[in-house]
Amino acid sequence: MPAEIPTQPQKQRRGEGPPTNEIFLWELRKVGPQLHTKDVSNVKTLRLVVDPERLETTEAQSVLERAAGILRSGGLVAFPTETVYGLGANALDADAVTRIFAAKQRPSWDPVIVHIAEHSIVDRLVTEVSETARRLITAFWPGPLTLLLPRSEAVPDAVTAGRPLVGIRMPSHTVAFDLIRRAGVPVAAPSANLFSRISPTTAAHVLEDLDGRIDAVLDAGPTPHGVESTVLNPNLSPMIIYRPGAITSEEIARVGGAVELYQTEKLVETAAGLPSPGVGMRHYAPRARLVLVEAPGKIAEVAALYEGEHLGILWPEDMATPRGLNATVFPWGRWSAREEMARDLYAGLRELDARGCTVVLCPVPEDEGIGAAIRDRLQKAARKR
Repeated sequence: MPAEIPTQPQKQRRGEGPPTNEIFLWELRKVGPQLHTKDVSNVKTLRLVVDPERLETTEAQSVLERAAGILRSGGLVAFPTETVYGLGANALDADAVTRIFAAKQRPSWDPVIVHIAEHSIVDRLVTEVSETARRLITAFWPGPLTLLLPRSEAVPDAVTAGRPLVGIRMPSHTVAFDLIRRAGVPVAAPSANLFSRISPTTAAHVLEDLDGRIDAVLDAGPTPHGVESTVLNPNLSPMIIYRPGAITSEEIARVGGAVELYQTEKLVETAAGLPSPGVGMRHYAPRARLVLVEAPGKIAEVAALYEGEHLGILWPEDMATPRGLNATVFPWGRWSAREEMARDLYAGLRELDARGCTVVLCPVPEDEGIGAAIRDRLQKAARKR
């Protein structure tokens, strides 16, 4: 028998090409800027446990096949990737994709990424793949790089929010890869959490937000990278990173050439103008107020400003904790090992929320390598509601 744990339902891109405004200010087609708030809180969510180190076992294959069957039938399955847990549905089934938005209470103008397990499926989903994009695919797939490519008519508007590009990536996590391969369909999947909340890196995080709202969660333990994929438009010169992630700008430049980070101030922040998931909005946010501290040495000085608050601190393990702090401290990897900090970021924010912290202080790493992704997530999480 599959390892199944029923859970209880609960309520809750400059020089050449088109003009800049034609690139960024895409009008929505058929999809209005509404939030999906349909009541989906009467679903029995299954927790299907699988060991990623033992996928050859009969039990693991049974679990994966059951989850794949749910996807094929139009259901929602949360599953681990090398970045965070994603909430998956058949990307070619508009109704199934709409269920993602309802479960997450995600606005329909915010596009989702399509995950694949076969290179051949790209030709079905897009109309053109540039030579630069092909080099990037060869270098980084499978892996945490999402490429924005011209969509084909096979991709429903619900996936791209009516925009002309679709984000596609091939995950390297063995469970995600095998699940998508077994399902036999491309899988649309944003992070498996309520919209704007902290992304999940464990199945337990998924259930905190989505228990009773989705059909199943495939539990394969914590995710290894802890921050979402890099989102890149490879069709432009220079290329543009819309969301920094586990594949750094330095790595991309070595393969594809000139690349730069998207600057939100170049665009009026309206829903219809957002060119990529997460751009220009508050995301990844804890319930507590998040306060960013540029220099770790100033953490005690900043903490003194919040006397009377239940203070939480994300603090690097290889730094001595300042004396005299009346605060709940989460050991946040090593400052000298940014990959560890990325891995533990969301878990730390969730933990401090769970402990009832009202204010969380967090030192911010330099904007280099994966530090750029960490800064991006923290800056978006600290934006005012």
